[in-house]
This record gives sequence, C-alpha cells and structure tokens, in this order.
Amino acid sequence: MSKRPTNAPDPQPGDFDAELEAISEEDLEFVEAGSGIAISIEVLIEGEDARRLAKIASERGQPPGEVVADLVRSAA
Repeated sequence: MSKRPTNAPDPQPGDFDAELEAISEEDLEFVEAGSGIAISIEVLIEGEDARRLAKIASERGQPPGEVVADLVRSAA
C-alpha cells in the first residue's frame, strides 16, 4: 500500500503506530462504560492571551476552563 498524501482527510491504518507504541500504562486511564462522557485537554495560554482569559473569567465569575468550554459550545 502506498503512503497517502498528508492532506488526505481521514487517518489510515498505521498513521498513529509510532504514537501508540510510545504510550505507557501510566499514560492510560481505564473507565468503565456508561460512566459518562468527559474529556480533559491541557491548554497552554501565555502572555497577553492568558491575561485576556483571566480577565474574561473574572468578569463572568467563572473559572478559566468554563470560559473555554463556553467558547467550544458556542462554536458548535
């Protein structure tokens, strides 16, 4: 099988093999099915963007993570 172009829209078998081999058991969290849907994402925001986010969060009386979650919900 020839390698697909890097601009193809969908992953192909083998695309993530190196990343999967690098995962250790410490990187994994096993969750029982039906326990709810959640995702944790670490976002690094620095400098002026971090100050803006902190100001928006303070004005809304929300933690910064909730401000980001609101942004994601409004984008959908």
